[in-house]
Amino acid sequence: MTAATLRWTTQPDEPRGVVLVLHGGRERSHRSVPPWSPALLRMLPFASAVAAAPPGGLAVVMLRYAHRGWNGVDASPVRDARRALEQVEVRHPGVPVGLLGHSMGGRVALHLGDDPRVTALVALAPWVTPADRPVSHDGLQALFMHGTRDRVTSLAASRRMARAMAELGADVTYEAVEGEGHAMLRRPRLWHRRAAEYLAHRLVPDR
Repeated sequence: MTAATLRWTTQPDEPRGVVLVLHGGRERSHRSVPPWSPALLRMLPFASAVAAAPPGGLAVVMLRYAHRGWNGVDASPVRDARRALEQVEVRHPGVPVGLLGHSMGGRVALHLGDDPRVTALVALAPWVTPADRPVSHDGLQALFMHGTRDRVTSLAASRRMARAMAELGADVTYEAVEGEGHAMLRRPRLWHRRAAEYLAHRLVPDR
């Protein structure tokens, strides 16, 4: 049976926060995610940017889902991500956690917004469907970024989700990236820098 895996790309001795990186996927697929999956590799520059963001002290861990797909009510990657949070808690108890997800990974992050261990999340071009319901908890901070030329996931749907989360009390920032598509390749450094700085500021607020 295929299992999800965690890869710690940065591990300070005493991290001040942990960022869990969540890659994209497909609507339906029970095939395993190979280590060379483009969706997984696309998140490596984000992991590096988070590790390098001042003032430092953040641990970064990348989750590789057991299956490529969301798979309807199974919500396969959400199950994997919740288990990953448990593993992070065991390794670094009490350390605040940030989530960084693209596309399906952004959808996963939004589903985990009800976990009190999650201090902040960044949803990049998140895949949001009418079946998704907003969740939040006291103190949650969230950044949405979506390209205005995204033809894969809906700019309007993610904006509606951002508003709904704000109505639940989350501190939400929504940023449309002009001229950018779903792959975030026109202005990659902007995406990397903004996501990394946001998480570093929220997880280490006394910087």
